[in-house]
Amino acid sequence: MPARRQPGDLTLGTSLYQKVWNAHTVGTLADGRTQLFIGTHLIHEVTSPQAFGMLRDLGLPVKFPKRTFATVDHIVPTIDQDAPQDPLAAEMMQALRTNCDDFGVTYFDLASGKQGIVHVVGPEQGITQPGTTIACGDSHTATHGAFGAIAFGIGTTQVRDVLATQTMAMEPLKVRRIEVTGKLRPGVYAKDVTLHIIRLLGAKGGIGFAYEYAGNVFDDMSMEERMTVCNMAIEGGARCGYVNPDAKTIAYLHGRPYVDMADFDATATRWLSFASDADAVYDDIVKIDAASIEPTVTWGISPDQGIAISENIPDPAKAATPQEKASIEEALAYMKLPAGTPIQGVKIDVAFIGSCTNGRLSDFREVAKYIGGHHVAPGVKAIVVPGSQIVAHQCEQEGIDKIFTAAGFEWRGAGCSMCLAMNPDKLVGDQLCASSSNRNFKGRQGSPTGRTVLMSPVMVAAAAIKGHIADARDLFELEPHAAVA
Repeated sequence: MPARRQPGDLTLGTSLYQKVWNAHTVGTLADGRTQLFIGTHLIHEVTSPQAFGMLRDLGLPVKFPKRTFATVDHIVPTIDQDAPQDPLAAEMMQALRTNCDDFGVTYFDLASGKQGIVHVVGPEQGITQPGTTIACGDSHTATHGAFGAIAFGIGTTQVRDVLATQTMAMEPLKVRRIEVTGKLRPGVYAKDVTLHIIRLLGAKGGIGFAYEYAGNVFDDMSMEERMTVCNMAIEGGARCGYVNPDAKTIAYLHGRPYVDMADFDATATRWLSFASDADAVYDDIVKIDAASIEPTVTWGISPDQGIAISENIPDPAKAATPQEKASIEEALAYMKLPAGTPIQGVKIDVAFIGSCTNGRLSDFREVAKYIGGHHVAPGVKAIVVPGSQIVAHQCEQEGIDKIFTAAGFEWRGAGCSMCLAMNPDKLVGDQLCASSSNRNFKGRQGSPTGRTVLMSPVMVAAAAIKGHIADARDLFELEPHAAVA
């Protein structure tokens, strides 16, 4: 393993993480932490009310309101969005509007046509840009690293700090480069790649690290696929994850509403300069053969408890350690799955396609390519939730919504929906959900006994149609898919 280096050490090549850190360092605090300038602050209705309340108590303004952007996503219903049934949800939405009006913050509300999940809205508006630091009171802020940004999920107190000072205090991270090279098999998507990485390195394997995703597999991915991978860096324990900016990054951002087009060529050159140097030094390097990755699904209660669709559910009797045995037993007891049996064939009750992981246009396009002529199995509730109003509009322009509804899926309004169920979209009892979201924790989808199996959107569609967890490659006769720029 290479020797540890600190941000600011430019004696050798420099990684993107170090370049961005150096460019945003304000100073070093007495306790040794770095005071880091936050270029962009994204907020939503759940973690911001208390932070704004603290500012009011202290009599402080928002330091740079033009660097803060808000939307409503977590608690907004996906049916009849203008009339939340939960009084608390209505109160939170009103609080966000009031705070944005009072403090001069841009708010993408339901009436704007630009509302959606914060990690979908930022990129599609061009707010997310390479070489920047981004913070948001949401775990999956790492999504924005797909653009070559260093993006952190933060807590409510830190939301207050960023609102008040446009800075936050933290210690520098180590950097692990994860290289995936070779050719992906047919039917293997970005979701499978990131689930495979998390399975390999563990849910805590990235603690103290930033993950740099590299290799031809990530080079070949579309920007939306890169967002899927970076979104789940946090599920592997990393504080953030990123992909170096390239021509695809520039093409995606060109002409976006919040991109300054006055001298775009110079801007693009500056963005590309943040990419890691060829001789950059890393604290760790992991190499993965793309051909070793299969369509991957989770079987347990942590994102690292995953297996290839061709594998059997683990048997605790074959565990290597007592700790592993206990972990498997706990997961199987909660999930009500028999040890040592195929994951294929496990009955599902609900299918969910959406979330900040897989709720973008390319996700819905890919599924729509295959579900024509098929129908959701009897007894399965299948819902499709676009990640933003713009994604919904794009899908509806292309007739994708009609393809889904013809196949028996419900087409909903934009929001976080069943990913975390802080809205009416919830599991009931011990229902099992095939989900394209990012977490399979106990009770994650709204019921304390609800069960979640993570997989790619195409695999969710296959499960919905078959009525059980299935190999989409067999059902849809999948061919290698081409990345969408």
